Amino acid sequence: MFIVSSYTLAVIFCFITMLCWGSWANTQKIAAKSWRFELFYWDYVLGILLFSLLFGLTFGSSGDRGMGFMESIRQASTSSIINPIIGGIIFNLSNILLVAAIAVAGLAIAFPVGVGLCMVLGVIINYIATPMGNPVLLFIGMGIVLVAIILDALAYKKLATLAQKTSSKGIILSVVAGFLMAWFFRFIAKAIATDPESTGAGLAEAGKLTPYAAFFFFAIGVLISNFLFNTYLMKKPIEGAPVTFGQYFQGNFKSHLSGIIGGMIWALGTSLSLLAASKAGYAISFGLGQCATMIGALWGVFIWKEFKGANKTVNSLLIFMFLFFTAGLALIIMAGNN
Repeated sequence: MFIVSSYTLAVIFCFITMLCWGSWANTQKIAAKSWRFELFYWDYVLGILLFSLLFGLTFGSSGDRGMGFMESIRQASTSSIINPIIGGIIFNLSNILLVAAIAVAGLAIAFPVGVGLCMVLGVIINYIATPMGNPVLLFIGMGIVLVAIILDALAYKKLATLAQKTSSKGIILSVVAGFLMAWFFRFIAKAIATDPESTGAGLAEAGKLTPYAAFFFFAIGVLISNFLFNTYLMKKPIEGAPVTFGQYFQGNFKSHLSGIIGGMIWALGTSLSLLAASKAGYAISFGLGQCATMIGALWGVFIWKEFKGANKTVNSLLIFMFLFFTAGLALIIMAGNN
């Protein structure tokens, strides 16, 4: 299988993760305007599963280092199978709750509360489990990125023509979504061997998985849980009328393909993040990936022109947001190189 062999390559992979996590949502804009998020999400989940198989059967099965994808699955212990599946269930629930929080409270509340909590708590959880890198630089860097996320949220709030009322329901949803999302990465990591080349019968980490196999079981967890979470969301939508499975099968090729591509983009980012963790550590890998919020902001500013015509205050907030984001990223990268 392909294994990351240097910290430089690990950082490059983390940047790709950031780009993927911050960009996949754009694929929903490609779908038909009438194509609801609940319907899009089925194809998104299918894209994650398809990518996990393709990546495992190609990069996860090539070369003479480590264990092959299918071999890793065959020798997996029960706990190594269950943990990433639980991670998939947690991720799926948190992702849907975050969408609900955005619908109820708006981006200005949901992102700094949900994503901010997820990023800080997730880095702490993963650093305690596998302490790699300089903690001072890491946590200062994460704090600076968190400030950038808050500035981004303030810019969106000031841009809004109609002030959205802050509801306690929206804040609660954001907190729960952020808390849950902080944990999914750790459940996948628990199943992955510390040394990618040390899995196998008779070895110290027998039963542990390669990153490729762990991500495949994670994808299964996402798919299984989607029959519960997204089916409920279809019947009790956050906004709009209920949708049916009949409507899903009436969708055109372009709408279905956009969801599958979106899922594959997110899956590519997550897979590379798991591969990078062997050299960068799970805390740094997860932390850099969660900076994806800023990538989403870049899309909004430069591609979708969401801030076109904004006043001087909003533009100043955006400038400071990108400055803080850049400074925070630099410190996180330095933390792993110490």
